[in-house]
Amino acid sequence: MFRSFSHRWVRRLLTATAIVLGTTAPCHAGFTVFEAAGSTAASITPTRDAFRTAIGGGTVAGANGSFGGLRREINWDGVPDLQSDPNPFSANFFNTTSPRGVVFSTPGTGFLVSANAGGATPPLFGFPNDFQAFSAQKLFTAVNSNITDVSFFIPGTTTPATVSAFGVVFVDVEVAGQTKIEFFDQNNSLIFSRNALVAGNQGLTFLGAIANAGEQISRVRITSGANTIVSNGVLGNPNDDVVVMDDFIYSEPQAVPEPSSLALAGLGLAGVLAWSRRNRT
Repeated sequence: MFRSFSHRWVRRLLTATAIVLGTTAPCHAGFTVFEAAGSTAASITPTRDAFRTAIGGGTVAGANGSFGGLRREINWDGVPDLQSDPNPFSANFFNTTSPRGVVFSTPGTGFLVSANAGGATPPLFGFPNDFQAFSAQKLFTAVNSNITDVSFFIPGTTTPATVSAFGVVFVDVEVAGQTKIEFFDQNNSLIFSRNALVAGNQGLTFLGAIANAGEQISRVRITSGANTIVSNGVLGNPNDDVVVMDDFIYSEPQAVPEPSSLALAGLGLAGVLAWSRRNRT
């Protein structure tokens, strides 16, 4: 009788554990959004600063854009000429040359960081009447695509990581609903999406969000307008809104969590059940 009772109890407990572990559609409580738009850097700076403060890490950057081990930033201005327009920008530059834990990808043909003023290549991708820099003087864009995907790693390694916050400065958002950020978790499930505010021609928009219930961001997809940049001074078409990017701000990339203690408990209970079956036999 004792063995039979123990077997039933273990089986029920294991079943209950499996139900908890087998949930495939977790409920995401949401994100705290930080957003602002305007014609000048002053229009969005207070919101950018509030986002920085909410993530943490202070105001003085350390090596590789690290702020106290809590926040990372990319402002593109330290990218050398050999990685700037008209030369292509390496998608893994900010995980190898300057390891900040991000690698970029795009359905297009690559990436460009704009050239410095005074060189042979016109700055601002050759569109001085459309763009301005939030943090002088370089900007960033995908080439032949309006989509940039950002994947996270422990800086300087190939170890996948996640973040809990991400924000970006957009330049020249003129049409509502065409520029946005989307967050995906480790299962590639969409957990957050938000359209950027319209700022007008040459205007600046800040959009960022912070997880408020432990959500982990494995990948960010940035959609920048409806047009594309082909090369300096050349657009994909003459009609649609073209949008580029300036500063990226995100929380320190953290290693993907190991299986939870609950999962380990489930494995232990499976072993107990197997032992119980053998003893009953």
